[in-house]
Amino acid sequence: MVAGRPLAAEQDGQLMSALWVNAAGLVLLGLIVWWFWLSKPKARRADADLPIEIIVENGVYTPSVIETPAGKPVRLRFLRKDPSPCAEKVLFDALGVSADLPVGQPVELTVQPPAPGEYEFTCQMRMYRGTLVAR
Repeated sequence: MVAGRPLAAEQDGQLMSALWVNAAGLVLLGLIVWWFWLSKPKARRADADLPIEIIVENGVYTPSVIETPAGKPVRLRFLRKDPSPCAEKVLFDALGVSADLPVGQPVELTVQPPAPGEYEFTCQMRMYRGTLVAR
């Protein structure tokens, strides 16, 4: 039995290592699920007097959710910092509005959601996504 004890200690160490690796994997999996499916970006409320500046960078619109009153025009100022071709246009398909976004030059759009609801805005490849929420 004395000769078998080092082997048992080594197995205990391997078991503990396996448990820690599995626990870390579960935590990482939980963070991934939260980040991609459960977290909701904070909405930015539109002010009638000032345009909302939307930064186009690193594959996202920031802010990506904008709240506005239904039936009222809202001014959005897009500033594209991302040189990728995907970011060169913004489309509001449901509102029939689109604009070219040159790199480093602000482009101001006025959109007016006709009724309460959510109106998506995207790049032409639909990889960048944002939502205009009319209440």
